[in-house]
Amino acid sequence: MRDFPAARLRPMLWLLPESAMTPLRLASTPALSVALSVALATAAAAAVAPARAASPPRPAGGLYLGADLSYVNEMDDCGAVYRKAGQRVDPFALMKSAGGNLVRVRIWNDATWTRYSNPADVARTIRRARAQGLQVLLDFHYSDDWADGDKQVAPAAWAGLDTAAQARALYDYTRKVLADLDAQGLMPELVQVGNETNPELMGGKQDRPIDWTRNAALLGAGIRAVHDAGKVARLQPRIMLHIAQPENVLPWFDAATRAGLHGYDLIGISYYRKWSTRSIAQLGETIAQARRRYKVDVMVVETAYPFTTDGEDASPNLLGADTLIPGYPATPQGQLAYLTDLTQRVVDSGGVGVVYWEPAWISTSCKTRWGTGSNWENATWFDLKSHEALPAFDFLGRHYRRGAAPAAAGKYTAR
Repeated sequence: MRDFPAARLRPMLWLLPESAMTPLRLASTPALSVALSVALATAAAAAVAPARAASPPRPAGGLYLGADLSYVNEMDDCGAVYRKAGQRVDPFALMKSAGGNLVRVRIWNDATWTRYSNPADVARTIRRARAQGLQVLLDFHYSDDWADGDKQVAPAAWAGLDTAAQARALYDYTRKVLADLDAQGLMPELVQVGNETNPELMGGKQDRPIDWTRNAALLGAGIRAVHDAGKVARLQPRIMLHIAQPENVLPWFDAATRAGLHGYDLIGISYYRKWSTRSIAQLGETIAQARRRYKVDVMVVETAYPFTTDGEDASPNLLGADTLIPGYPATPQGQLAYLTDLTQRVVDSGGVGVVYWEPAWISTSCKTRWGTGSNWENATWFDLKSHEALPAFDFLGRHYRRGAAPAAAGKYTAR
């Protein structure tokens, strides 16, 4: 063992109380002096070490309720006006006042086709969320474009790299994004490593088998990056892995477990009845099974339901009559009933939350790839044309408890 230089030891003595100094004054033998020097150095280092990052607090009642508001900045820049009782409102403030506690926001690597969902836009969204006291879930797509349950397209800058180099690039990128956010006081409470990663990350397609050696290496790199970023940050985010549609959850996570993938805290599920073979009740069964099998929290991190089958513009709506569930008509009250019954089912199954996808993507004069306006205006939480807040916001403020009657009591019940 090397002796600790006395010249470096002396400046640390002020860190110890007077009671700790007496044994040092009594030390006379070289061996004892060395031992005490090492002990003193250890104590001093511990005294000046940064505090361990705090785990994010759970929401009151333990239930995450909120929405993905990634489109709001763009809608504001396009001149959108949201209203409540005829008065202009901020969607973040409205969601908070209605009882919401979580904002989800996506990030793309280098989306040259839009000026949104990049680090600057994400920081803008998180600031708006924090100004209202809302927690944040950051959703890494690891793509320059939409990554979803059908396809996972590698960022152009990483496409030609081998697996080891891609894993390093993914790790470094994740660490940098989170470090930059933390430096601004914007570290998210939750982080999603990939978006609807049913196919293989960064290159997979729905009909291709997954190379789990590669997939686990890439997802594991993201998980480690979040853990490592949190160790030196103000906050240690909880980590989510995300799969689209409940019928895919257990097979995917069984394969991930066999591949040695671990270190995540939550499973996020997308549930859209239009694209799922499972009912709301079957979704609940999957949530309960996943909790028992993988010993992590489970939540619905994407869902939506139309309040009308009409549109406000010529851009085709993604959710039409083909997405409707018997007992839940495409009306404002039907939309609210769907959300309250779905949330109650999640709670009864041991789930920890529900997040709605893009309730503020209303129609404006701005153009997208798919036309002028929105493809989602009939599934937002704002009425057509007037953009008046709909009853859907009320599901955020309901009191959910396990074993309760369907939350939307009366006419509509969970199916």
